[in-house]
Parts: sequence; C-alpha cells; structure tokens
Amino acid sequence: MAAIPYNSSPAFAGEGDHAQHGGGASGASRSYLCLLLLALTACDAADPQPSANSFEPAAFSAKPACESRNFEGTPFTACRFDAARDELRLVLAGRDGAPLRSLAALEAALGRDADRVRYAMNAGMYDEAGRPIGLYVEAGEERKSLNTRDGEGNFHLMPNGVFAVDGKGRPLVTPSRQFAKDIRSPRWATQSGPMLVIDGKLHPKFDANGESQLIRNGVGVCGPGVAWFALSEEGVSFGRFARFFRDGLGCPNALYLDGTVSSLWDPGAGRQDAYAELGPMLVVLRR
Repeated sequence: MAAIPYNSSPAFAGEGDHAQHGGGASGASRSYLCLLLLALTACDAADPQPSANSFEPAAFSAKPACESRNFEGTPFTACRFDAARDELRLVLAGRDGAPLRSLAALEAALGRDADRVRYAMNAGMYDEAGRPIGLYVEAGEERKSLNTRDGEGNFHLMPNGVFAVDGKGRPLVTPSRQFAKDIRSPRWATQSGPMLVIDGKLHPKFDANGESQLIRNGVGVCGPGVAWFALSEEGVSFGRFARFFRDGLGCPNALYLDGTVSSLWDPGAGRQDAYAELGPMLVVLRR
C-alpha cells in the first residue's frame, strides 16, 4: 500500500484552523484530499481485493477425509466411517446397467451427490466384466447371492467374509457362513476374502510376514457404528495388514477387500486414483 504523505504546513496544523483561515486552509485540505485519493487508488491497483461475490475455491475445499498411518514400517492410509455422521453406499453400475469400473466414472454417476463425498474405494472381488463374484446387496436389493463354494485364490481362502451395513446404517464384518445364519436383510453388503481378523485373532493361514506383498485394501469394524477402511501405500503381507487392523486400528474383525487394484478417492486430499478396471465400489458421504 502506498504511504499517505504527511503535510506539515501551518494551514493543516490543526482542524480548528479551518474556520479561521478561510481559503488558505480550504486549499490545503483539497490538496491533502487529492493526495489521499491518489494513494488509495494506487493501493487498489497494486493489491486488488476480491468482490463479495467472487468464488475462492480454497475457501470451500473440504479437509482430507483420510489420514496417514505408519505401522511396522509400512505406510497406510486409513479412512474412518462413523454411522452417526456418515452415509455409506455400494455402487456397481451406471444407469445403463454396465459396471462403472473407475472412481472417475463413479464421480460422474453420483451427480450432485459428488459434492458430499468424503471418500470412496474399491469394495470386493469381481470377475473380468467387473461384476461381483460373491454376495452383493445394493440399497436392500440382492444382486448376487452368497458364495460359500470352495475354489482357488484369495476369495476362497476360508474363512472369507462379508462387509455389510444394516438398515440403521451400522457396519459389520463377519465370516460368510456366520453371516448366512445370523444376518437378515442388510441394506448394503459385499463379500470378499479372506477374513483378516476374526474375533481378535488373525486368520489361521497367515504367516507373520509372508512373501506375497501387494498394495492391499480392507475394512475393519472397531466399535458400535464405527469402521475403518485402509489401504497400504506400498506392498504389504497379509499378516502385517491383519495386525494393522487389529493392533493399529483396534478392530476385532476385519476383511480383505482386494489387492493390486486397490484405489482411493479422497476429494479433500485432491486424490483420485485412476485405475479403470474396478468392480463394486463403496462411497462414504456426509449426511
């Protein structure tokens, strides 16, 4: 801002002189006002202020929904879900019925609701077309039945499990066979495998830190109405990933969602992973 010149002439020595000195004081006042106006004009030109109606994106940007954690030397990103403040949905396909396959397509499909997104992530295993290979329930409608068959691959490393949200918005993780007996009419559900943590114990077939180390993501339920979704930022073994949920996040039950394809969208952090061959996805929104 330009400095306002100081006028030391007697004509401006005191405002009380203005009435007594008539034209002399009036001329000095006019000169000062001109200088003041020039200074203010220079200030506006050098440092323009935004109008009351101008849009400043930084003022409206959301804070990151997820946080960085380090456990046993491995970096993770962890995203908390609280049923009291958050809404969770599972999304597979667009209006044409075809799987969306990417977080960018999910954003477009959400329309105006995209403004409420806290974070989103891939959510369960799927076939080459992007369709779930296990139980999938969307908005109370079962699109794929529970799969308890034997087979190869991580999905069939028993016990596998189900992540579900009931009609009151409460999350749960449970082994698949137990789910079939105990859970009725979930509003949202996706099946994957293997279970990582079962009632506070690690999956019995995990090594402490096995040779298979991939980018992985999963979900754990850690208290009434509270779940954590986590993604490793580098390759991690099943054993360490399971311990992160149990010992790092305090989750007595946790489920592996997938590996290698693991992807995250956190608008507040400016992150939207670009992998474009996903299957079911979960999205957490502000209520």
